[in-house]
Amino acid sequence: MQLIRRRAYARAGLVGNPSDGYNGRTISFIVRNLWAEVVLYEWDEIEILWSMEDKSRFRSVQDLVHDVRLHGYYGGVRLVKATIKRFVEYCGQQGLTLHDRNFSIRYSSCIPRNVGLAGSSAIIVATLRALMDFYEVSIPLEVLPSLALSVETGELSITGGLQDRVIQCYEGLVSMDFSKENMVEKNGYKCGVYERLDPSLLPPVYVAYCSEFGEPTEVLHNNLRTRFDAGDATVRHAMQTFAGLAQQARGAILNRDTPLLAKLIDTNFDTRRSICQLHAGHIEMIERARATGASAKFAGSGGAIVGTYTDDTMFTALKNALAPIQCVVFKPIIEPDPPRVP
Repeated sequence: MQLIRRRAYARAGLVGNPSDGYNGRTISFIVRNLWAEVVLYEWDEIEILWSMEDKSRFRSVQDLVHDVRLHGYYGGVRLVKATIKRFVEYCGQQGLTLHDRNFSIRYSSCIPRNVGLAGSSAIIVATLRALMDFYEVSIPLEVLPSLALSVETGELSITGGLQDRVIQCYEGLVSMDFSKENMVEKNGYKCGVYERLDPSLLPPVYVAYCSEFGEPTEVLHNNLRTRFDAGDATVRHAMQTFAGLAQQARGAILNRDTPLLAKLIDTNFDTRRSICQLHAGHIEMIERARATGASAKFAGSGGAIVGTYTDDTMFTALKNALAPIQCVVFKPIIEPDPPRVP
């Protein structure tokens, strides 16, 4: 029996987000410490199995209410189902013939939910990888992120940008340009310019998250989209600022200019704070991290932060400073382990 197991990893937006949804620029890196995994195997009929993450049992009605407020009414199964639908439609549009064998599919994830580490898109990308292998279909790498994004924006009406899907498809460290003049259409999808950078050029970076501070990404993004579309000058200028920071950060990384990169990371958060009403817990995470001398900004929509630090002494200080508010602090694994020599 054919058994396919595919993963997609969490990500951290280093500089530039959330301008990816507004024709801006970003730089992100993959976080291989955390992942979503999809297992697919041939079966008599199409079957989507529920995951442990799709809770249907609760300790109390208050626990149920808390879960719905944090995670909504649907878990990852809707993401898998929507991904399958979009994949089949894409193949039909491209004239790709799919065999008639059926499959059973299930997902699991160790990415904390709703803390801005791209857990939902990881499920989608892992599902697409499994489907491509099962049907022996190839989708151009530059198109895959746009197809993944369409699952959420087109099928489920979830606000999002290309950044998460790009880094989860390309992995490593990637500089992304979504400016209107550089976006091109391929296979019916808009694609940006994606440049792989050498992760070894990065200074020491950390990621921290607090599950208690999690909230759905649309809580932050929907208001920004409305204001941007309405022509809000402050929001539009901020998006240009984010894009400029990402462009400068690319140069800082290539030149190993760690002080400049740290300054750009801090400015990214300060700019975001100037246009958003932020969760008090999220602000406290940033302030505690900065008090140790580290740089800090949101890794995504909130609930997780990312930044640079100088040495292990500062990293220990980071862990100690964030521990009182139940933050998990870790060093991200960006590159896979090299193959072992026999």
